Amino acid sequence: MRCRLHRFALTKAVPLTISRGTTAVVERLLFTVEHEGLVGLGESGGFDTGHRRIDTETIAVELTDLIPRLEGREPEPRQALEPMLAPLSPPARCAADLALLDWWGKRLGRPVGELWGLDASSAVATSVTLGLGTVPRVLERLERWWAVCPASRVKLKLGSPEGLEHDKALVAAVSDALREHWRSCGQAAELQVDANGGWTLEEARRMVDGLAAAGVVLLEQPLPPRRDPDEDTAGFAALDLDCPIPLVADESCWSLADLLRLAPHVDGVNIKLLKAGGLSEAHLMARVAQRLGLEVMVGCYSDSALLNGAASQLLPLTRWPDLDSHLNLLDDPFVGPRLEGDGLRAGAAPGLGVRVRQDGPLARLLGAGQETSGETASDAPR
Repeated sequence: MRCRLHRFALTKAVPLTISRGTTAVVERLLFTVEHEGLVGLGESGGFDTGHRRIDTETIAVELTDLIPRLEGREPEPRQALEPMLAPLSPPARCAADLALLDWWGKRLGRPVGELWGLDASSAVATSVTLGLGTVPRVLERLERWWAVCPASRVKLKLGSPEGLEHDKALVAAVSDALREHWRSCGQAAELQVDANGGWTLEEARRMVDGLAAAGVVLLEQPLPPRRDPDEDTAGFAALDLDCPIPLVADESCWSLADLLRLAPHVDGVNIKLLKAGGLSEAHLMARVAQRLGLEVMVGCYSDSALLNGAASQLLPLTRWPDLDSHLNLLDDPFVGPRLEGDGLRAGAAPGLGVRVRQDGPLARLLGAGQETSGETASDAPR
């Protein structure tokens, strides 16, 4: 194998504000493995869940140190490489895992999901995200989404620093807008809310009945994640007794161990490739979640079509896809999952179903062999 590491930037068309702050531009890492004329692609980048933070520079150092250990080795059997990948942080391991899986699928000429026996014959509607802001700004964002897709699943960010009254006003305004849209256009939409750990237990208890009355279909990560696993689990256990709508863990659920400890107290988990350590581990977590009777959400951070294309391989196992970040980019260097209405379908090309844009800077860095195979990217909301 020959391995390389590149940096690239992603710029959001609409900056996203959640309870922990606002994101407009991020730096990302592209990790590639090349062998026998085939190039596998993997993406990574830093992120912060409130109780754990891994920055992009740390990940870059890990991957730079990994390169000389991988180079000269065969990409198969994968098991032989596991001792080198296991010590990496989850986002660093994610980049290497994706690149190796992408190479494997390309070598066999099949999408990774198909090689795992998953049926990708139908598109699955993804949620589209409304960040925190004033009521008019949030409703304006909803209109922008409607301009590009049906938006039959809407995720509203809550946990506003302005307090519960502002959160309640946002829920009421968006709920009313969705009902009016249904009356005028005949297009129904479900409303999800995600507090990103922005509430105390008492605040969450004060909110849940009103959310249910407004027709909200799920509540994601209402409580701050805790470093102590027992303390973290206890928060969900206490709220689960009072929550009349499905409760989903995100920031609290990084690994299979987290999934297992939270399973008795939540209805679903949000699996993200950067948290999990790649698509291989995310696939295992999704399978275990199903066996335990949990619903699966597959989510994203400020990810390009490469990471979301990889995550799209898991759509057949997913109840609630949340893979809209690449639809809100001005400069995505990749072509990945296809948007049919608001339904996502994994790219049909071998591997992760993702290609480098031929007219972008990464195509020039990587050279030949990264064709788009005729796929077209969905237009990003402007």
